[in-house]
Amino acid sequence: MLRKVIFNFDEDTMTRLRGPLQRLSQDIKAHGTEAVYNVCGRKIQQSEAQMAEESQDEEKRQRGCQLNKEILYLTDLPEEYSRLRQQGWNVLPYRYAANREEAFDGAEYVIEQIEDIDYEVIDMVYRRMVGLPWEILRTKRCIVRETIEEDVDGLYAIYAEPAITEYMEGLYHDRDEEMAYIQDYRRRMYGFYGYGIWTILSKQDGQVIGRAGINWREGFDIPELGFMIGVPWQRKGYAYEVCSEILNYARDEIGFKQMQALVREHNEKSCALCRKLGFVEEGITVLERERYILYRKELV
Repeated sequence: MLRKVIFNFDEDTMTRLRGPLQRLSQDIKAHGTEAVYNVCGRKIQQSEAQMAEESQDEEKRQRGCQLNKEILYLTDLPEEYSRLRQQGWNVLPYRYAANREEAFDGAEYVIEQIEDIDYEVIDMVYRRMVGLPWEILRTKRCIVRETIEEDVDGLYAIYAEPAITEYMEGLYHDRDEEMAYIQDYRRRMYGFYGYGIWTILSKQDGQVIGRAGINWREGFDIPELGFMIGVPWQRKGYAYEVCSEILNYARDEIGFKQMQALVREHNEKSCALCRKLGFVEEGITVLERERYILYRKELV
């Protein structure tokens, strides 16, 4: 969990960005996270006045403990970036005209327009840095978030039902292989594209009840909707509830204009769902000797 954001900026940068930084700090604090300003490492402002004394004690606790995982630094100073990285802190560089030629070695993410970011962006970058999943969306009964290794037990329980693997590929028989696959998928899909096939959780008890999301299939130039709901939760409207919101997300957040779905022939439940979601049947396609019904939908 992100507890504090610390802005370590050059004095000129701090002066130039005073307005945008104040707006960003207010947004950060509105989400329950502290915001602290430093000028070349010297503290000049805190999120609340009483934090002055508490901060000294907190800095002591931070040294040699895991609290550094809950703090994110933003800096425009390459030497400060390197120093903080060497000490194990999470650091997000700010690049602009005056420091564009400077090296921020090892930085996976860089901010170039402070004016255009908000708490959500900061939190998403932080989560990538520390390996926490992104929450994608919420529906009336479900939470859709990125898949993590801790989901494996719930997924194996779902895929143990023969009805699930009748029309789709199952998980690896070896648990370690499945764990390695999830780790690779998180880096390759979530880390690169920002989307993929996600885990569906029940809001009521946090239980894994299925998977759904967006992927790309080799040989096709339109993103594909994928979905799977565990047998105990089928025929209760979960698939329609979640997939409807994923289609909205694909249109509004990613900018896709079309989506497709490929359903194994004779999988009547999935065919019915596609039609209910507004997909139109385009014909039959054969993939690896299996016949699939191709559905497409304009996202308007």
